[in-house]
Amino acid sequence: MSTGRLIIDLDAVVANWRALDAMTDCKTAAVVKANGYGLGAANVAKALFKAGVRQFFVAMAEEAAAIREELGPKPEISVFSGHMQGDTDLIRELGLTPMLNSVEQLTHHLETLPGHPFGIQLDTGMNRLGMEIDEWAAVAELALAQKPRLVMSHLACADEPDHPMNPYQLAQFKKMTDGIQVPRSLAATGGVLLGPEYHFDLTRPGIGLYGGLPFDQASPVIELDLPVVQVRDVAEGEVVGYGNVWQANRASRIATVSAGYADGITRILSDKATLYHGDTPCPLVGRVSMDLLTIDVTELTETPKKLTLIGPQQNVDDLARVANTIGYEVLTQLGARYNRKTFGK
Repeated sequence: MSTGRLIIDLDAVVANWRALDAMTDCKTAAVVKANGYGLGAANVAKALFKAGVRQFFVAMAEEAAAIREELGPKPEISVFSGHMQGDTDLIRELGLTPMLNSVEQLTHHLETLPGHPFGIQLDTGMNRLGMEIDEWAAVAELALAQKPRLVMSHLACADEPDHPMNPYQLAQFKKMTDGIQVPRSLAATGGVLLGPEYHFDLTRPGIGLYGGLPFDQASPVIELDLPVVQVRDVAEGEVVGYGNVWQANRASRIATVSAGYADGITRILSDKATLYHGDTPCPLVGRVSMDLLTIDVTELTETPKKLTLIGPQQNVDDLARVANTIGYEVLTQLGARYNRKTFGK
C-alpha cells in the first residue's frame, strides 16, 4: 500500500471525554467541528453518543448533516456560527440549535423560525463571536422570554491558567448572565481544567477529546505510519530533494516515504521533523514535497517498510512544536489520502 495508515482509537476519545466529564459536576457536551478535528465526525459522535453524550457542537450548520444522519434525532446539535443567511432550511430540517451571535441573527431567527430552539453566544472580551454587553442588554429581555436552550461565551486564554484574561472573562460572563433562568456555558477543554468556577451548567470539551493540549493527561488518539517506497544509498557530498537544500556529510541511506504537504505534512517541517522506526529517530532531510518525504535511515540495521510520524514517541503536540504551530492544526490538516483504520466503539 502506498498511502499512509492513520489509526484512530475511538476508545481513547471516549476515555478522554469521561476523564474531562469526571472533573465536573455538570453536563458535558462534545465539540466535533471540523469533521471531528479531522478524525471523522460521524464515527466520533457515534462513539461518544454510546458513552452518554447528548449534546454536540459544530462550527457551521453543514457540519451537522453527517452527525444527524448517523445518530438520528436524539442528540442536540448546536451551531457556533449561529443562524446565517441561507441556513434556515437546514436548521429546520436537521433540528439544529443555532447559537445566535448578534441582534441581527436573533431577529432573523425569530422571524424565520419562530418557536424553533436556539441559544445565545455572548462576547466577554475575545472580540470574535457573540453579542457585546450593550447589545445583550438591549435584547436580553426579548431573548430570554423565548427560553433559549443555552447562553454561552468562550475563553480566549484558557490554555494559560494564570492569564489575567481568564478571571476577567469569568467576571464579565457573570455580570452579563447572573440571575437568568437559562443554562450557562463558558468552558471548553482549557476551561474545564481551570476549575469548578468556570464550569457552570455545561462544558464543551474539544481538543482534549482528541488527545491534545492543554489536557496533558489525555490518552493518545491517533497513530500515523507512512510507507517507504524506496531506499537508496547516497554518497558523501550528494544532494537530496528539491533545491539541493540537503547534502550528505557522510555516506547515507535515504528512505523515500509516501506522504507530503498534500497529506497535511506542512512544508515548514522540511529538514526539521523526525520520524521513528520503533524507538530509533530518523530525521527528515531536504524539503517536504507534495507527495514524498526523504528520511535519513542510516542508523537503522534493517530496511524499513514504514516509518511513524505520530505515535508513542511523538504525539500531535510534539510535532506541532517542531512546525511552530498547535496540535489543532496538525489534526485538522490530516489529509484525505490516508488509509484510515478506526478502532473502538
